Amino acid sequence: MGWYVLYQLLSIVELLIVARVILSWVASPVSRNPFVQFVRGVTDPILSPIRSVLPRTGMFDLSPMIALFAIYLIQQMIAR
Repeated sequence: MGWYVLYQLLSIVELLIVARVILSWVASPVSRNPFVQFVRGVTDPILSPIRSVLPRTGMFDLSPMIALFAIYLIQQMIAR
């Protein structure tokens, strides 16, 4: 039961990371929208450490892709 809950939480985090990517295209970086702030508040603790170790790639932020891949790997381990 506990592994199922963790798997589902990771699925929610995946959706929030995807939402963050989409919001980065359409929302202002200083948006005061509560939904935008919520998504950033949940995903920043995950993406910031990844950004700190990645080399700068200009305007492209690869941290969401790496985070999604890591979540996928964790989910695959849980599923087994």
